[in-house]
Amino acid sequence: MHALVAFFDDEADKKVRDLQRRIGARHEYPPHLTYAVASTIGPKVRKELREDLERLWMPDLYLHSLSTFSTVDNVLMLAAVVDTELLAVHSAIHDVLASNVKNPSAYYLPGNWVPHCTLVQGVDDSAVKAAFAAVFPVEPIRAKVREVSIVDTQTGEIDVLKKASTAPR
Repeated sequence: MHALVAFFDDEADKKVRDLQRRIGARHEYPPHLTYAVASTIGPKVRKELREDLERLWMPDLYLHSLSTFSTVDNVLMLAAVVDTELLAVHSAIHDVLASNVKNPSAYYLPGNWVPHCTLVQGVDDSAVKAAFAAVFPVEPIRAKVREVSIVDTQTGEIDVLKKASTAPR
């Protein structure tokens, strides 16, 4: 699987990792927000994404709400505040991906996407409740985007598409 993700600046990364440590969560990748997932995001699409991302300013992310996905794979997360800038970037990304990737995950498509940073996943109900109690209340985290990358979840390879914006904040 390939995931298109935004990794956070050092301060936000540290804050999320501190929360993850408090609940005993371990992650293979740094804290991030996922824009899209597909079985394959090939070289041609990556080239087009790089070009489009160069024209976009990546807005700061406000990880504001401690929440859960109660599914087969329980998730405790920090949900991001959804604003027009975030949705515009998400939409631009999916305009490039549309019909150009194999097996896109419906969870990340426009209209279905819940932007978030995972704290813990794949644990039972009691572990989600305990993790929630261990970190509640959570101070909101302002995360600046350090880079946008494709993560290959099989090999662990990270292909950087765009480094942080130098636009004034």
